[in-house]
Amino acid sequence: MVTILFGKAYPFSSFDTFIIMSFEAVDYTSLSVPDAPFSHPDRIPHFPQGKVPQHVGVIMDGNGRWAQHRGLARTEGHKAAEPVVFDTIAGAIEAGVRYLSLYTFSTENWKRSPSEVRFLMGFSRDIIHRRVDQMNEWGVRVRWSGRRPRLWKSVIDELEVAMEKTKHNTVMDVVFCINYGGRAELADAAAQIAREVAEGKIKGDRVTEKMVAEHLYNPDIPDCDLVIRTSGEQRTSNFLPWEAAYAELDFVPELWPDCGRQVLWRSIDRYCHRDRRFGGVKV
Repeated sequence: MVTILFGKAYPFSSFDTFIIMSFEAVDYTSLSVPDAPFSHPDRIPHFPQGKVPQHVGVIMDGNGRWAQHRGLARTEGHKAAEPVVFDTIAGAIEAGVRYLSLYTFSTENWKRSPSEVRFLMGFSRDIIHRRVDQMNEWGVRVRWSGRRPRLWKSVIDELEVAMEKTKHNTVMDVVFCINYGGRAELADAAAQIAREVAEGKIKGDRVTEKMVAEHLYNPDIPDCDLVIRTSGEQRTSNFLPWEAAYAELDFVPELWPDCGRQVLWRSIDRYCHRDRRFGGVKV
């Protein structure tokens, strides 16, 4: 059988064959994401029933290096990442993922050059504005995780418009982690708990793990099952330290602009074959 992906033919007869054959480099800078870029049902891998991770987090790393390897400005790598983001969202929907958290801009990214920060802020705002109708058509609910202070008001405004427009969608929640830091999230949760202790709403000696979880940015979203980091770096960089305490980790070699749904599917396949014990022992 032959399937067509962005005009390229890929013969395969099983998911394993697909994994081996589908990693020819694709120049995503020349592509735009169609209105509904979903695969033919025969092309979607058949993951074991009940094994697909409910919540996947992605550290989208390597945009700058991707551009530098091609003699381009770092911002060109960020531009090349946009269609990859939405190809990954489409692939997550196809795989049956319910929550997808995307590490978009960290609290540490403010250390980058002022010109790159300005670009990232404006680009994040513009992507959300351009793509909200598309995400709404796909049944995606837009969420945000991060701090308000320092984040551009125009970015917050676009996020709030997108969240309001898509709030009733139930196919998948996509969490844009913008001005997000895991330590900052925990510090903010602790500060809120301290305020409630001072107000007499909580007894200081009764703080529990459940209570901390209830004070995180999006307490209704379940813990992260799988964290994927691209670019070959093997660290989580302050991403979801509480939510991903027992997540499976997959560090993949591809730079983010060279990724897409096939890299996501490969990581999900690896996840499905992991033995998750959560500190216990299976008899």
